[in-house]
Amino acid sequence: MNKFKIFSLALVAAGSVANAQDIKEAKKAIDAEQFQKAKTLLKSIIKAKPSDGEANFVLGTVYLNQSVVDSAKIYFLNGVEASDKKNLNYIGLGQIDLDNKNTAAAQANFALATKDMKRKDVDEYIYIGKAYTNSDNPDYNSAIASLKKALAIEPQNANALLAIGDAYYGANNQNEAYKAYRDAFTADPTLLRAKMQLGVLLKGAKSYDEAIKSFNEVIALNANYGPVYRELAETYYKWGRNKPSTAKVNLQNAITNYEKYLSLTDYSLDSKMRHADFLILVKDYKSLETVANKMIAEDKVNPRIFRYLGYAAYENGNVDVAIKSLEDYIKNPSNKVIGSDYMYLGLAKIKKGTNAEGLVDQASFDSGIANIKKAVELEPLVVEELGDYGKELFGKKQWAQAAAIYELSSSNSESKNYLTDNVYYGIALYYANLDKKATSPEVAADLAKADAAFDRVLVASPSYDEAYLYKGRIGNLLEKEDQIVKNYETYVANITAKGAEESSKPATVKKIVEAYNSIGASYANTDKVKAVEYFNKALALDPTNAYASQSVKALK
Repeated sequence: MNKFKIFSLALVAAGSVANAQDIKEAKKAIDAEQFQKAKTLLKSIIKAKPSDGEANFVLGTVYLNQSVVDSAKIYFLNGVEASDKKNLNYIGLGQIDLDNKNTAAAQANFALATKDMKRKDVDEYIYIGKAYTNSDNPDYNSAIASLKKALAIEPQNANALLAIGDAYYGANNQNEAYKAYRDAFTADPTLLRAKMQLGVLLKGAKSYDEAIKSFNEVIALNANYGPVYRELAETYYKWGRNKPSTAKVNLQNAITNYEKYLSLTDYSLDSKMRHADFLILVKDYKSLETVANKMIAEDKVNPRIFRYLGYAAYENGNVDVAIKSLEDYIKNPSNKVIGSDYMYLGLAKIKKGTNAEGLVDQASFDSGIANIKKAVELEPLVVEELGDYGKELFGKKQWAQAAAIYELSSSNSESKNYLTDNVYYGIALYYANLDKKATSPEVAADLAKADAAFDRVLVASPSYDEAYLYKGRIGNLLEKEDQIVKNYETYVANITAKGAEESSKPATVKKIVEAYNSIGASYANTDKVKAVEYFNKALALDPTNAYASQSVKALK
């Protein structure tokens, strides 16, 4: 009987060791971004031992990081009923609270996770730090505070050092991030992600060649570490975008390295979706449509596929498929909708509502603008993508529609296109109202917006003299004499100050003549001498100018 008891205990111990090894293998697979393999391992652990709270927590975290919140919550709730390490699952529930902007509930769950900690425990502090960092609404200061508690207990804990490096990186503290990643790799030379992150810092600083050298050092240590090839792909892509002369070669390098990354993952639906995300990044929409259709054949129910189909269909000219796909995706309340989803839906409706012949389906166009406004609410800097679409309408002289796009894209001073989009916004509004009655309240309001756009241009770029020209033109439409004289005179003074080479260009001469004629016309009813003076200035530059010569005759 005693022998049987001893043998049974030995089996239990062996099972515990096996579970620990399986958890370790699952974590290793997660680090390698082999998420399907990790999920399979963790589910087998839970099936064999439902009381394993850590396995539930780690599996829930995988689902949460893949934005499958319902599945994540199921495993966290299962985990809090477990007998082993159940407290970790409160951290997972806390991260869901953070994602939902419920900080008080998150803190309550974190308190439950830590209330029975032993003096030398650190895992809870590390996982709480990661939750704050990885949340949809990150709080890097709270993450750093929690991770410092772990490091106060174990200063050389490599996982804590890696996690605090991520928090510092998120908080844009590059120096502390570098130190933490370096120390993490020193503490554990097998922790390749820490060394890889040193290259990520270089990539962020646009030191692309140095970043590539750093990533190649990781490959020299382990050529099968998949995530480093993803980082290489993104580095080549960004290098190509920032230096167009290298674009062709670097884009191909980006694609080659991403394919290598995929070959080292599990070719699961998740990895194919990451591939689809990359194809969006490199704007390879033909391949994206192919990948999306293959994913539909494999899994007809995963809603994210509709996002990819919608994006690809829009870029490939099939707006009806784009609208249906994205509406199907957005209307599902369990889907995590991002700004780009609304933007593409809006652009598809706008394209459907503005055909090549210049005809406008106002209902479709207005619905598209409403969708784009939702996109901007979710992601303010999505406006950076809008300028090119506004320019397409501008080129077709669909002024009012172009102005509606530029009104959104010119609204964010943080946008890299802020200056250009304000210029186009002002010009589009001007031409949209050129042949309308300025006495109309709607026209007056539009022209006031145009004038304000050029004011913003002059704040951002005081040397942009064309802004004064358009402000003078707007004054003409509004019949505001003071605005006409002030802005046209400023335009002429600025151009003249640039010297004869600039002011004698034929296109510039034409604009100066316009300015003199407009100022002359403005003075015609109040000061005939000044009016004649300006008309004569126009004739000095353009002796055949009919408007100036007729005006002089009329005033005499």
